[in-house]
Amino acid sequence: MTRTRQADEPVVITGLGAVSPLGSSFDGIADALLAGRSGVRAIDPGPHAREAVQFAAPVADIPAPADGDPAAGGFPQLDRLERLCLSAAATAVADSGLDAECGARIGIALGVGAEHLKSWELDFLAGGDGVFVGRRQPTLVHRLARRLKLRGPALTVAAACASSGYAMALGRAWIDAGWVDACVVGGCDILSPTSLAAFYNLRALSRRSDDPAKASRPFDGARDGFVMGEGGAFFMLERRCDAVQRGGRIRGELAGIGMSSDGVHMVIPSTESVHAARAISDALADAGVMPDEVDYINAHAAGTPVGDVAEAGAIRRAFGAAADSIPVSSTKSMSGHMISGAAAFEALACLAAIDRQAAPPTINLDHPDPQCPLDHVPHACRPRRIRVAASNSFGFGGSNLCLVLKAA
Repeated sequence: MTRTRQADEPVVITGLGAVSPLGSSFDGIADALLAGRSGVRAIDPGPHAREAVQFAAPVADIPAPADGDPAAGGFPQLDRLERLCLSAAATAVADSGLDAECGARIGIALGVGAEHLKSWELDFLAGGDGVFVGRRQPTLVHRLARRLKLRGPALTVAAACASSGYAMALGRAWIDAGWVDACVVGGCDILSPTSLAAFYNLRALSRRSDDPAKASRPFDGARDGFVMGEGGAFFMLERRCDAVQRGGRIRGELAGIGMSSDGVHMVIPSTESVHAARAISDALADAGVMPDEVDYINAHAAGTPVGDVAEAGAIRRAFGAAADSIPVSSTKSMSGHMISGAAAFEALACLAAIDRQAAPPTINLDHPDPQCPLDHVPHACRPRRIRVAASNSFGFGGSNLCLVLKAA
């Protein structure tokens, strides 16, 4: 059935799935976030690392799709990135309750950066030659679409740390345009020797070596870089009218999206907050909410000395006086920075805040940096009414994104 454009019809989330250092179920992740539980631990970074031990937030277990799910066949033989994505995406599809027969009108937008580099590295580490590995099989998003029996458009979005959020934006745009009836959106990322070495050499990673759980310190005066995590999340998006008509469960509304770019530097955010602030303001306008109607902000804040200050400035510029009373926290203090998967996972954290009516904390925030004057939520969650949440993602190279989520 051909659809006409219905941009005025709200797009809602009817299915979700995640694989993360804090668990792989919505309730388990929500419990961990609100309890302030850290997923960071000491890992062996491999024989070529500068340090014998590094801190990171790995995924302990990747749940296989249920028996009988078309995605289950051969699951253990897939590489780690594909297993992470397939596990979370298959869960989102199953959670939505949409029948597989709808697959011809369901798209998939995958947010992942440097896919071919990861593919080469995984092949090389598995004993392959690493040569032309990208030509041996379809790209990851098309492999996912085939396994999930989705026959709508399939596309990969690369926007650094905002990749999975850009995928969410793309999926909503496809629905608004009438090109699909529903769309699977999100992304995941992995820990690998190359990624750890690259961010280490950029001096973007924390070099703390005392206690893993205390290494990720967004907004804290003693922060010295981020801690890498892996995993991510996927969602099923569809029009609210369609979800209501079929009796689907609505978990929340993807109400607003704002994007901008600044391109000041490959890895250093712009010191001028106007560009990131515009992404936030555009998301609020798209959602039809005023700054003082936002009940919680999930900050991108990874724990880098420059990035956290830049984001605090953008929040204050976009929210004005309302920034004094809106709780702001960074769940990266617990999950680590999932890179490509971060934006989608933090959208899930916003849904958890709405579901539990509490703002998750920023753990390790012992001494808030005075250059980040926000209404922080240090150490423990803050119970409060949350109906509207905003989530920021600011990727390397100037990919600025803000998502606004509303209660169902």
